[in-house]
Amino acid sequence: MRITICDDKHDLGNEAAKLGITLIKQAIEERGEATITMATGLSQSSLYTHLTASDLDWSAVTVFGLNEYVGISSAHPSSFRHYLQTRFIANVHDLKAYHEVQGDAADLDAEVARLNGLVNGREIDVAFLGIGENGHIGFNDPPANFITTDPYIIVDLDERCRRQQVGEGWFRTLSEVPRKAITMSVRQMLHSRHVICSVPDQRKARAVAMCIYDQISPYSPASVLRTKHECTLFLDRTSSILIMGDRR
Repeated sequence: MRITICDDKHDLGNEAAKLGITLIKQAIEERGEATITMATGLSQSSLYTHLTASDLDWSAVTVFGLNEYVGISSAHPSSFRHYLQTRFIANVHDLKAYHEVQGDAADLDAEVARLNGLVNGREIDVAFLGIGENGHIGFNDPPANFITTDPYIIVDLDERCRRQQVGEGWFRTLSEVPRKAITMSVRQMLHSRHVICSVPDQRKARAVAMCIYDQISPYSPASVLRTKHECTLFLDRTSSILIMGDRR
């Protein structure tokens, strides 16, 4: 895993997007298409801005959503489908395919099976990720499942994760935050050819330190990124205050 420390979250988004664009173009040149998975949330905002302004041939790109709360619709302003649709999908043209995670499906097991059928046998070229305040990647809260080979799974959300959603303003109260989600599994993320993880802001500094220094363990989910050679962790000066890194 490589660590790059940027001046601020805007520089971080630009640098992460530049690497992502290069990798996506390489995949298109090699195979005629690329597949990516997209995280959502405040940490991805600047990345989205730079990605959507690029000259990528989006008609050759398939996008998989990373996760979604169980029980809320795509119209809900705090749903990840709404975030991805309004901030990313709507701003790229002629996308080859977009596979969203339907957390409000009537049959959740069938929805997970549908997603797993779509991704099985397909190589994800770039996984764009973030890290939560509790150290989660995707919605794989501690203790995360490091064992399952299923690409998507249903998980319980821990209280710290749910409190983060209130703190960021996505929900007014803890009781409004769903208790379950569908998420891409840890092993599926690591199976991607490349991982680009964007983590700005001082409130993520402890989670970054957990990622870098903790024993690799389900109780520190992001620590598993250290096992991925083709992984770049992008930080800004505030999120990196507890670690040493590659200062450009």
